[in-house]
Amino acid sequence: MQQHVPQTSNASKSRTPPAPDTKARESAAPEGAEGINGSHAAEVLAPPVAPASAPTTPVELTVNGKNYSMSLDPRTTLLDALRDHLHLTGTKKGCDHGQCGACTVHVNGRRVNSCLCLAANHEGDQITTIEGIGSPENLHPMQASFVECDGYQCGYCTSGQLMSAVALLDEPVGPSDADVREAMSGNLCRCGAYQNIVMAIQAVRGKA
Repeated sequence: MQQHVPQTSNASKSRTPPAPDTKARESAAPEGAEGINGSHAAEVLAPPVAPASAPTTPVELTVNGKNYSMSLDPRTTLLDALRDHLHLTGTKKGCDHGQCGACTVHVNGRRVNSCLCLAANHEGDQITTIEGIGSPENLHPMQASFVECDGYQCGYCTSGQLMSAVALLDEPVGPSDADVREAMSGNLCRCGAYQNIVMAIQAVRGKA
């Protein structure tokens, strides 16, 4: 007897799926994708460009009777020139805005906030810092009075207080404690040693 073999219809035959249409995908890619994956990635991975060095200018300063020649960025303040280039660190950087007085120095005998002065503007001037008014072996009378009257606590503002106090001796300041407080109002003491500072100044003025 002949065996019947069922015929397979065309619909039931397995079909190989069509290859993906890569051209269609490429055409459907969002605009700028190539830049994101290519040039942008290269830009992110690129090493940073070193900033160009700032131009410098020769500056000659006379500080505490000594002459110094430096090459400075024209924007360098007198405070930064003293501390960072001449290493005279007795002058302190407090607010850096001319509000606390910690950076006080003398220029031609007058007290100034060195954080507000450009170093290049003081060529030819006589600049005096705390290092130039006395030494541990030979204290200025104002320094000795601050020690005697305990006119300091943490000491950070003391150099600026002293520089203003020494300059005050040659200024037309009235005789009262209130006059001294007004004349010293540009020098802040965050520890609050004002009473002793005034006492120290008045002691020196009384001996003058």
